[in-house]
Amino acid sequence: MHGFHLALRTLGVSSVRDTQCGFKLFTRSAALSLFPPLHIQSWLFDVEVLLLAQMQDIPIVEVEVGWHEVEGSKLNVIRDSIGMLRDLCVLRANYALGRWKIDSHVVGNGLGR
Repeated sequence: MHGFHLALRTLGVSSVRDTQCGFKLFTRSAALSLFPPLHIQSWLFDVEVLLLAQMQDIPIVEVEVGWHEVEGSKLNVIRDSIGMLRDLCVLRANYALGRWKIDSHVVGNGLGR
């Protein structure tokens, strides 16, 4: 996990401690700005959401919530870690090289209602 967080800092998503937390809340306008341009459909999709939010100056606030671990995770630590690293490289390269762009009519600050 430390290696994954180092890779995230390299990508520029360092303000969120738990990017893989499944509990996220969005305003309607933020969701309309963030979800249409998504490309990643794996475990790393939420990192792309956070990256797009940063690119669009949509504020990100991390709030601690109480929860308990449920047995039966579908995560295969070795296989999925390799896949997340691969997807992180794909994500970084495509945005850095301009292959993946945000439509100008979608970009907003996501602060609406």
